[in-house]
Amino acid sequence: MLVAQDKERETAWRELALNAEDALKAAHAEIHAQRTRIGELLGQIRDVEAEWTQEAIHRITTENTTLKQRIRQLATDNRTLDEQLKAARSNLRFQDRRVADLEARLTEPGPPS
Repeated sequence: MLVAQDKERETAWRELALNAEDALKAAHAEIHAQRTRIGELLGQIRDVEAEWTQEAIHRITTENTTLKQRIRQLATDNRTLDEQLKAARSNLRFQDRRVADLEARLTEPGPPS
């Protein structure tokens, strides 16, 4: 009976050891794959960084700032033009009413002479 229990325990431990070895192999394979991927990504970063000189980065940053300022100026100009358009439309409506009033006066019969 003790021999049978010992064999069962030995079998259980052996199975645990094999499972642990399999898990360890899988972990090593995953670590290797991740390190390979990290190396590839670092290489891509170096390639991108190599394409952009400090001068190019400075130039693009300056252009970006200039464009942002231009956008703000255009937005301001757009608001001003919109206000002027509203004022012109208002004036036109006033003039239309004035012309209609004058036309109505001209067509009214005058006092008898």
